[in-house]
Amino acid sequence: MGEEFAGEVVMKEKRLNKAHFVLVHGIGGGGWCWYKIRCLMENSNYRVTCIDLKGAGVDQTDPNTILSFEDYNKPLIDFLSSLDDNEKVILVGHSAGGLSLTEAIYKFPNKISLAVFLAATMLKMGFVTDQDIKQGVPDLSDFGEFRDVYDMGFGLGQDLPPTTLIIKKGLQRKIVYQLSPQEDSTLAAMLLRPGPIQALTRAQFKEGENTENVPRIYIKTTQDNVVKPEQQDAMIKRWPPSEVYVLESDHSPFFSAPFSLFGLLVKAAISAGCN
Repeated sequence: MGEEFAGEVVMKEKRLNKAHFVLVHGIGGGGWCWYKIRCLMENSNYRVTCIDLKGAGVDQTDPNTILSFEDYNKPLIDFLSSLDDNEKVILVGHSAGGLSLTEAIYKFPNKISLAVFLAATMLKMGFVTDQDIKQGVPDLSDFGEFRDVYDMGFGLGQDLPPTTLIIKKGLQRKIVYQLSPQEDSTLAAMLLRPGPIQALTRAQFKEGENTENVPRIYIKTTQDNVVKPEQQDAMIKRWPPSEVYVLESDHSPFFSAPFSLFGLLVKAAISAGCN
């Protein structure tokens, strides 16, 4: 019994000395989508926190009622606010989760050792210009008309713009998970929730002090149907990160290429002076 307890203490001390990854999902997802990455990280003694943004994952808020980005991103901001002043984390944002990272960089530059944008929306000021919209908003017109691709929610009334969007179940695997294991796309179809589209499209940021001191890394996904490679390239060119990694993956590398993604995240941590 004593040996087992001593072993647990040693493992805990090792984990406390390792980098702390904070993983942020994209629209409609949740902390659950990182389950493979979390397992790999924790088995390597990294600390991991998987955030559920408002109206996502296990958060029971009706996403049709979330109309501002600040409201939607509040769980991440609250988490960063709760950290000790001397504690730093590595933020990883997938897809629209890149917007969450940008707000966090501007509000808490001293608490972030590295920001990793994974097939993510990386816009310096958010959705301000037509160029931002062209580069940061998925164009799924190859798969049909807008109403044929998305199920929409109209929380403010049928005669007003939709408050939520979700890709139709019959198209999710074809668009988002085409290279992922069948069981993972099945799990996703069971757990995905409509995303608060008005909150996301209203994301606009005011750059804070010392924000360029936060290093950024972008991980490109070459077989991405959602944030297409040319969109990723355009965002990288406009707001260049310190490094760009390339991953042969669909839009969901945490399912389709978990070991490769884990390796790149560890590489990113080491490059930022974290271990």
